[in-house]
Amino acid sequence: MIAAFDELGDIDAANAVRCARVLLRRPLLRAEGPDGDLLPMVYRHRAVLQEMFSTLLGYRLVVERRFARLHKTGRGEDDTRGQPTLTPRGYAYVALTLATLTGIGRQVLLSRLVADVRASAAEAGVEVADDPADRRALTAALRHLVALGVITETEGTVAVESSAEALITIDTDLLGQLVSGPLAEAGSPDELVTAAAQAGPRNEEQLVRRRMVEDPVVLYADLPEQQASWLRGQCTAQARLLERYFGLVSESRAEGIAVCDPEDYLTDLVFPGPGTVARIALLALPELLARSAPRADGKHPLRDADLTEVCRELVESYPAAWSRQATEDHAELVRSVTALLHRLGLLDDDPEQRADRLLSPAAHRWAPEPDATPAPGREPEPTPEPPGWSLFDDMEEDGPR
Repeated sequence: MIAAFDELGDIDAANAVRCARVLLRRPLLRAEGPDGDLLPMVYRHRAVLQEMFSTLLGYRLVVERRFARLHKTGRGEDDTRGQPTLTPRGYAYVALTLATLTGIGRQVLLSRLVADVRASAAEAGVEVADDPADRRALTAALRHLVALGVITETEGTVAVESSAEALITIDTDLLGQLVSGPLAEAGSPDELVTAAAQAGPRNEEQLVRRRMVEDPVVLYADLPEQQASWLRGQCTAQARLLERYFGLVSESRAEGIAVCDPEDYLTDLVFPGPGTVARIALLALPELLARSAPRADGKHPLRDADLTEVCRELVESYPAAWSRQATEDHAELVRSVTALLHRLGLLDDDPEQRADRLLSPAAHRWAPEPDATPAPGREPEPTPEPPGWSLFDDMEEDGPR
């Protein structure tokens, strides 16, 4: 399907797949950042990688010697992939800072940048309150841009809460690569998101492949009818394609497709995981599934009261197993479990409002068992035989004593 890839030898093909996986994980790859040692290999295979991403996913790839930028686009309503350090106000400050940096030059003092960002906020109608929460949000936005390499702390440290001055250097090349959408064609934020998410000529195929690459579970019920019909007929061919070009393994089920990374490199949220919230979420799944019959699409209707009750039963049944700090506020515990299951794609609001939530059929993949229960297919350990006589036992007529 990818002519340039088919012409590669086995070693180069394996390296191209490795580079593609790195770019999926690090859409902005810099020599100074994580996995930056692979940037020379990405540059060497840039023509193949650009064809792979353009043909298969409709993504645009820009490769320079100092950086590589994969312009990934997806669903605007997906709120499960946010930056943990950024609040909604922090995201607003990221956008305002980017707009300010475009006309500020290559170096600027922190105090001037902060003043210009707040002036841009006032011009855009964003209310600014010079309080600790607002300063933390602006600091988080600036620290995020430092982590991306867009701004560098030449002298001092970026911290709006501090009165110390700092000199900031702007990487204008990286700055110009951050925004993926066509700004000149968009008249509103919604139009920008819609335009950025558009696929190429093979619109339906690329949109479905994006879902398969970016989401661990793609349910037919969550796709438009045309896309769902196409995927049902192409699931085997698409599974081979994802394995060949991205090293992903697909499992076909009646409700949809599950895509896994055997190396867990592309897994941004590991589950089951450590901690009280993750373990309670895991143990709650079987009970939540048992409390309602599945709908025709395999999803289980769920009431918030059921989730609250199941979490309470788990906490009360095994009080010594949990962190006291995590369980002392039960309402906050339930919110944390709900948020985790939502980020995993296992729990979502019911758009028809017939139930509070809908539990994905993918929840059946986790069925924890007590440690004393043998794993399926594993024979129980045989009972050891009593020890026989030893050459060093004292012998009597009745045997060893």
